Amino acid sequence: MLSVDAARERVVAICAGRRMPVESVPLHEAQGRVLAVDAVAGHDIPAFANSAMDGFALRGADLPEVGERAFRILATRLAGDASSVQCGVGECVRVTTGASMPGGVDTVIIKERVRVEGGEIIVSAGEQAGSHVRARGDDIAAGEIAVARGERIDFVRLGVLATLGMARIPVHRRPRVRVLTTGDELVMPGDSCTTAQVYNSNGYSLAGMLRHIGIEPVGVHQGESDLPFLHVRDERDLLGVALLKAAADADVLVTSGSVSAGEADFLPGLIAELGQVHFWKVRMRPGMPFLCGEIGRCLVFALPGNPVSTMATFHYLVRPGLEALLGSARVDLCTRHARLAASITKRHERTEFLRGRLDFREDGSLWVRPLAKQGSSMLRGMLDADAFIVMPETSQSIAAGEPVQVIPFNDAY
Repeated sequence: MLSVDAARERVVAICAGRRMPVESVPLHEAQGRVLAVDAVAGHDIPAFANSAMDGFALRGADLPEVGERAFRILATRLAGDASSVQCGVGECVRVTTGASMPGGVDTVIIKERVRVEGGEIIVSAGEQAGSHVRARGDDIAAGEIAVARGERIDFVRLGVLATLGMARIPVHRRPRVRVLTTGDELVMPGDSCTTAQVYNSNGYSLAGMLRHIGIEPVGVHQGESDLPFLHVRDERDLLGVALLKAAADADVLVTSGSVSAGEADFLPGLIAELGQVHFWKVRMRPGMPFLCGEIGRCLVFALPGNPVSTMATFHYLVRPGLEALLGSARVDLCTRHARLAASITKRHERTEFLRGRLDFREDGSLWVRPLAKQGSSMLRGMLDADAFIVMPETSQSIAAGEPVQVIPFNDAY
């Protein structure tokens, strides 16, 4: 078995070697995509000195040191006005926010700080030369990398790319990802469920986790419903056919269940028979039976069937791999350090991912409280939690008040 860090590094390396090709999309369709090249500013932003306030543009050297001084108003310049106007000694131009600075001036006095008397303004002593002017290139200089390749394009980066004048954006193609769940005990929500069966939650959770990172799973048509995943019973031949069919037109196949060492766990043998197993089993809890392999040109991530195990392995192992496949520079997980609100213990030598609840206290410190429901089949524990508490494989106990590494579910932390 690999350690969790070694398994994650292996997944990222495999996926980085299969990075998705580049395609060009319209700017309005680029949100959530990963930029494939550095977006370099072809011009200064702003491209011209302009007023940061509504007021009057004048020469800073003409400002009075004591008393007051009158300035003759030559014209009014609105934002977008490119007409030529030149100010001399004792002259000014009325400007609005964003208006380009007239020739000969370097200062804007906001309108609330002057008196207008006829065709003049009266400025009192105490104003600063150079005030309220946005210099050319003050935001982004020509030749500067404004958005680096590998960055995921959010609403802020959309605005920056638009400011650069980019109408089409080179991004990495999203991979075609299929989701497959297994298990005779699983039935679809809405269908009748016996006392020996449970509803299929993993298919919906996996589809949701994929969408969270900007990947829409390739759906299938089952009966009267279009689902974002395929479900297959625990029959070896059926599972083999489903694997080959899914791998034939997908870049990535993510499965849940049938990956341990039980009598109905057919996936490890089938993947080895139909393709190649890169590694199987990881020293982590929950999630030990995780498998990484391939069938043809399709990468296969086989996740354990217990719902929490599915989520933990996806979050810690699959997501970084998919980020690398997308060309993202962010393959490292968002981790923080917090203090334990209660002690934790374990008896095994695997890295454990406990469910916890984060708490910012009044002094600004971050604490995390381990939850009571820690079973790998208990979705309630995931519902109440907002982070994994990482307990290293070499640790058997960590006392309350000690610092621990946490992986927040919400990247805002």
